[in-house]
Amino acid sequence: MGFGNASWITVCVSAVTCTLGFVPCNYNHSIITRIGYTIIFFINSTLAWLMMSHWALKKLDKDAYHYLKMNCPKGDCYGVLAVHRICFSLSLFHFILGRLVQGVKDNRNKWAAIHYGWWGAKILLWMFLLVFSFFLPNELFILWGSLVSVIGAVCFILFGLILLVNFAHTWSETCAEKIESSSESKKWKFLLICSTLVMFVCAFILTGIMIKYFAGPDCQSNQFIIICNIILCFIAILLSIHPAIKKANPNSGLSQASMVILYCTFLIMSAIANEPFENHMCNPLASSHRARKVTIAIGAMFTFFTIAYSTFRTACQWNEFLHEPSHFNDDFPVQDNFVVQQNEKNNTGSYEKMSMNEKCCGPAISTHDHNENFKVAYNYEFFHFVFAIAAMYISMLLTYWNTITMTGKEKLVTVGHSDAILWVKVISSWLCFLIYFWTLFAPILMPHRFSKHDIKSEKCDLANKI
Repeated sequence: MGFGNASWITVCVSAVTCTLGFVPCNYNHSIITRIGYTIIFFINSTLAWLMMSHWALKKLDKDAYHYLKMNCPKGDCYGVLAVHRICFSLSLFHFILGRLVQGVKDNRNKWAAIHYGWWGAKILLWMFLLVFSFFLPNELFILWGSLVSVIGAVCFILFGLILLVNFAHTWSETCAEKIESSSESKKWKFLLICSTLVMFVCAFILTGIMIKYFAGPDCQSNQFIIICNIILCFIAILLSIHPAIKKANPNSGLSQASMVILYCTFLIMSAIANEPFENHMCNPLASSHRARKVTIAIGAMFTFFTIAYSTFRTACQWNEFLHEPSHFNDDFPVQDNFVVQQNEKNNTGSYEKMSMNEKCCGPAISTHDHNENFKVAYNYEFFHFVFAIAAMYISMLLTYWNTITMTGKEKLVTVGHSDAILWVKVISSWLCFLIYFWTLFAPILMPHRFSKHDIKSEKCDLANKI
């Protein structure tokens, strides 16, 4: 059965081979490498999603001879185990690559070539793992889906929340520094103020929409969720401007709070808007069966794209999670010296114009081999770990966090429409607030670890007022 499905797997991955096989030589290898892994992730997620369709269920029922049978509340769920098998193959793929590139800090290392090269062999390995996973016993994937994938998915969510809060602080500090040092200080001041106001207005509009359309008299659960979010938003605003917190952390302000509030409000909006379609009273978005087909397909593709992009960004933010800056930052002199020399020679200030992403993941263009100037710009092992747990998150998303729900008359399974996923998003929003609150209280509770804020207090004085 597994080899019988190898043909459609080959067709799906051929696009990846063509894309990675004909990359122009002057392209940044670091960027192309991450894009390549992201494409594989997107295709793998789409394959897993298709396994939940009626076509795939009938195909599996016919070819598996009940080998993939799994008892569910409403019938045999062939697609559930198939989803876990496909996502397991991608997780195993990245765990293998992560183990092979463990400890690599120089891309001249022979093991580094496994990360940014050998695409033909890696795609064959991925295809082999896809097929091989269908020959493993069901008990393995029942354990994998009920334990390992849950832990990995939770870790992936936490990584995303931590990076969101970190980005909120970084954005405010960057704007404040640009206002103090840049010749275009007025533009940065305008950008900081307007972005803060726009995010607050958007959060207010989303809250109004939820109250009007999703908080009817019979929707006590939605009312509770919305009220809790409003309370947390007010707490975030008050804490961000509290004198004691601003004294301990001069970088705190409404700018960071606005970004966190908007994101958490969006999570709540997404949660209640994605309630099961059966709940027509509390979900006015429940539309006709025909309209839902297009919505399901577009929603699934958008979900996979956003997860793939967030995985792409999270994977290169290793320095936010791993406490080993000396291994990379201190061993990155060639690039720094090269950029500084170019600045002095051309007086272009190219380093100052580098985006935060380029400072983290390496510049977009370089004259050295593999565009990372020999020293790796991000941790390869952590990169593959993030992609592995992202695959676990996809499996949880498609199987409704192990709350089995059949598709009924739908030919395609909806992504994100279940009570389990609703509460995962709600709890994620609450966790995001808690993480943000911790960043505000941490300088008070542990002042010796946050003394560096005193150095930046003058530069960030404007951000404090905002």
